[in-house]
Amino acid sequence: MPRARSPGLATCMRSPYTTQSDNSIPMKIERDEVCIFIPTLNEAPTIGDLVREFRERGFEHILVMDGNSTDGTPDIARAAGATVRTQTGKGKGNAIIEAVRIIDKPYVLMLDGDGTYAPDDAEKMLDPLALGFDHVIGNRLVNPDGGAFTRLNLLGNQILNLMFKIAHGRDLRDILSGYRAFTLRSIRQMTLKEAGFEIETEMAVETVRNGQRVTVVPVRYLSRPGTVTKLNPFQDGARIFSTIYRLAKMNNPIFYFGIIGLFISLAGGITGVYVILEWLKNIEHLPLTILTVLLITIGFQIFMFGVISDMLLGFHRETLHQLEELQNPPRPPR
Repeated sequence: MPRARSPGLATCMRSPYTTQSDNSIPMKIERDEVCIFIPTLNEAPTIGDLVREFRERGFEHILVMDGNSTDGTPDIARAAGATVRTQTGKGKGNAIIEAVRIIDKPYVLMLDGDGTYAPDDAEKMLDPLALGFDHVIGNRLVNPDGGAFTRLNLLGNQILNLMFKIAHGRDLRDILSGYRAFTLRSIRQMTLKEAGFEIETEMAVETVRNGQRVTVVPVRYLSRPGTVTKLNPFQDGARIFSTIYRLAKMNNPIFYFGIIGLFISLAGGITGVYVILEWLKNIEHLPLTILTVLLITIGFQIFMFGVISDMLLGFHRETLHQLEELQNPPRPPR
């Protein structure tokens, strides 16, 4: 039996950007233009209140993408007034990827269903989209409730944000935030593949790679009110760190290949020091000498490959920018 189409996912033909009045004051985004998107997995203690709070604020289009919860989360969300879909894949990343295919509202406000993000911040998150921004990140790190972060989690977030800034050249303050607002056009412009918690990192990388207009706003981060965290600080932290580095291959190749070249050359330098010290003792190591030269040469070549790739990437971005200007020429002043 075919499923009835939810009114929360009704087709919307409006432009993805809010129009402006003649006095250049941006209009507010209408609540009917926004899809509240909540990926969930066993969020029964919090999902009902969360959905009801958004509905009380006038948001009627609420999509819950459930990851096969076993605690009744879908039923609770549906009873509270949300449209519920069950994702086919596993992980938060797959939930986002699948949701993007069915959402048809021009604006999306995404947050976790564990009660750590406040619906009170919804307007603050959506307002920049009316000004023409493509992506808004809610910064949890400036205003967390007491006990919302452990020292280990806070330190891990700071390290990963610093790593992102170095690798991708943008300081987005809180790349792991689950509270985001974006236009449907901008999220569909991204190439998202990560299945798990690395998805926020990939979204941050894609905003930079696609030259999207991004802004960061401070939001409250509440103590977890009853649900168990699904994040493993060490395992998931290592995956996120790996994702930041791996995705730099397409966004900042000189960093990606430079690190590889540096370590190979460093290994060659260490063997070279050993060879020299042994040579001073009248002991020759011909095989190690050859290995030293090879390692240093290969490391330098890999670094230069990164430099060339970076030049090609810059040329590619400039070409895309010029094509975009040709397709969307600036309007003459009135």
